[in-house]
Amino acid sequence: MLLIVSLPSVPAPLTGANTVAYRAEYIWIDGTEPTAEIRSKTKILADGDDPGIWGFDGSSTNQATGDNSDVVLEPAFQCPDPIRGGNDVLVLCETRLTEDMSPHPTNTRAAARAALEQYGDQEPWFGLEQEYTMLDPASGWPAGFPAGGFPAPQGPYYCGVGAVKIKGRDVVEQHTTWCIEAGLAISGTNAEVMPGQWEFQIGPVDTVAVGDHLWMARYLLHRAGELHDLVITLEAKPMKGDWNGAGMHTNFSTNGMRDGYDAVITAAESLGDQDTISKHLAGYGVGIEERLTGEHETERFDKFSYGVSDRGASVRIPWQVAQDQKGYIEDRRPNANADPYVVATLLTNTCCAALA
Repeated sequence: MLLIVSLPSVPAPLTGANTVAYRAEYIWIDGTEPTAEIRSKTKILADGDDPGIWGFDGSSTNQATGDNSDVVLEPAFQCPDPIRGGNDVLVLCETRLTEDMSPHPTNTRAAARAALEQYGDQEPWFGLEQEYTMLDPASGWPAGFPAGGFPAPQGPYYCGVGAVKIKGRDVVEQHTTWCIEAGLAISGTNAEVMPGQWEFQIGPVDTVAVGDHLWMARYLLHRAGELHDLVITLEAKPMKGDWNGAGMHTNFSTNGMRDGYDAVITAAESLGDQDTISKHLAGYGVGIEERLTGEHETERFDKFSYGVSDRGASVRIPWQVAQDQKGYIEDRRPNANADPYVVATLLTNTCCAALA
């Protein structure tokens, strides 16, 4: 059966001199390979009208061919727009096919919803540590690096203070403020071990919400970069050589893990068989082999280990968790450029199945 979906290219005009309108910024994940990117466009709505289904030209976003180019945008998560303020909103959307409204192949949120529906009784929680690097748009070099050269070796930059050690704090402060005003579950920020490299944390929230909040926070981060003329990259190894890569360390727990240590060990061990390792690494972002080398606080991509307080392991059990005999695990393998919906889906399905 062919489902006809109306996809107006522009909103209906607002009429009347006293009509009150607001802006809804529709945001979605495109089909760019090997790493998807964020797209957005603005719809003007009359006061009182809710953001509804819309559409876009998928042939321009690597999501359709020109002879069948329409792709549906279905609102999935909404928050206040801290950039524009007022009544304006940000609307994160799922992409769907016009033929039957089924999830588009690039719609990774749909699988996260299915995982949470299956294992929601275990109350999976996530906390993501999103690392990123600020680049000078002219040189392509990280902020804080001399043009074409290198600063002093890493060491003093992590959580550093002062103009010699820190670059880009104005972007971080702007981004953090916007995330708070948008109501996102941002829980912290810090400077990382390489100049121009920073991190923010999202969580604890569930399998679906962690992707919603992180993708929205990524959008706001790129917008903050625009204001300060800095490019934001999530590349896993932005600088070759003796510099840390950029990851998205993923903290995970269930109600069973938060109640007892045996469940913590079961979750860690469930990630260690070869088929599971291969499946997870395939969904943990582009450039895994460049970042997971066994150096710079990583385990090699072709090995698996877990241990207490071990930042050189694939999966770390924090010292406090071992002391308390309950808590969570930290999967240190996901890259900064990984899709949080994919990462959360993989961990929910693997660990919760083992704990069921």
